[in-house]
Amino acid sequence: MFEQIKYLVLDVDGTMTDAGIYYDNTGNEIKKFCTRDGIGFMAARRAGIKLIVLTGRESLATTRRMQEMKIDYLYQKVENKKEFLAGFLAEQNIAKENLGYIGDDINDYSAMSLAAFVGCPKDSCEQVKAIASYISDVRGGAGVVRDVVEYLLKQRGEWESVICDMYGTYGVGI
Repeated sequence: MFEQIKYLVLDVDGTMTDAGIYYDNTGNEIKKFCTRDGIGFMAARRAGIKLIVLTGRESLATTRRMQEMKIDYLYQKVENKKEFLAGFLAEQNIAKENLGYIGDDINDYSAMSLAAFVGCPKDSCEQVKAIASYISDVRGGAGVVRDVVEYLLKQRGEWESVICDMYGTYGVGI
């Protein structure tokens, strides 16, 4: 199963962030993204996995961070994730066995049924945890994308070679 994952859907709020919504004094929305997830994004791409960010909210902070991370597909303000994702998969001719999904809450739940692999943060809702292939020991916003990608690539036997490729070394205990 793990070797066939070619696309990975990523939720934002509660997965890449701590699920908080912060506003400054002028009304700008501020989000805190964990820099550790950057290694997860790069490692997934290096392993040939395309990244799809799918979120129900629209935020300039999300746009900026995903551009920095060179995400393949960014879709914001998606009200029905399952319906949207089903259309995307059909349009791109992507099979269920080629799709992974990382999310945390009930708005991700039905869309997760379209994926062969589901990862989630340790503070996800119980419904998502019940269907997850892997529950990270990391909370949302604290590097869960990196952790799930590491797990996925270790299952494929690729983590060490991808990290060596990226950084020229593989440290003791990694």
